[in-house]
Amino acid sequence: MIPQIAPATLAAWRADPARPPPVLVDVREPWEFEHCRIEGSLSIPLRELPARLPELPGGRDLVLVCHHGHRSQHAAMWLARNGVPGVHNLKGGVEAWALDVEPGMRRY
Repeated sequence: MIPQIAPATLAAWRADPARPPPVLVDVREPWEFEHCRIEGSLSIPLRELPARLPELPGGRDLVLVCHHGHRSQHAAMWLARNGVPGVHNLKGGVEAWALDVEPGMRRY
């Protein structure tokens, strides 16, 4: 089971100086990432994830991100099946982030 993290919980985690921040991996297509993104996210489109697996930093929690949370859930499950620890999915994706955390973010 992949842990689902709510946008507000992720925002609090990233703001907590006592806790190492997670790496946000955005699996949307490049045009989507250019349209809007959570600051500091790493863009690795879902179709490129297997080939770019070595780019993911080890020893850090990962939060997978997409538009509504479905593609990122598939990516998180794939990572977990392939032995990557500390994988989470952003519940509701950037859409939920925009609604709950960053209301000025562009949406689509």
